[in-house]
Amino acid sequence: MKRPVLQPKIIAKIARSKQEVFLRADFADLAGYDQVGRVLRQLTTEGQLIKIGYGLYAKARLNRINGEPMPSAPGGFCQVAQEALTRLGVAWSPGPATLAYQSGASTQVPANAEVVIQGRFSRKIVMDNFVLRRAIV
Repeated sequence: MKRPVLQPKIIAKIARSKQEVFLRADFADLAGYDQVGRVLRQLTTEGQLIKIGYGLYAKARLNRINGEPMPSAPGGFCQVAQEALTRLGVAWSPGPATLAYQSGASTQVPANAEVVIQGRFSRKIVMDNFVLRRAIV
């Protein structure tokens, strides 16, 4: 009897989930560490996922203009980065530029994803040219 393939199981789990960000550990119940890593790498190559950090992946969709994968989250990289911090259990709050824009004190839309992180956090959350920056308060 042939064993079921792992890739369809991971794809189904991603499709069923309402989350935009996945940790490698989310798939630990399906197979071993190396097997899951190979499938996630293959899905990243195919453009179904985007790797945004060590063990962090985001759902992807193809950009209509250039055909490159981009986050499927409506908020783009900012939303994905903030969800990744939450999934990692990091205490964070929006940066000063974001707070000023949201409160109406400024009309300038923040260009960079910037957060204030309480405590220690040294991981990088990156996607192409976008980098999650730590705001200095």
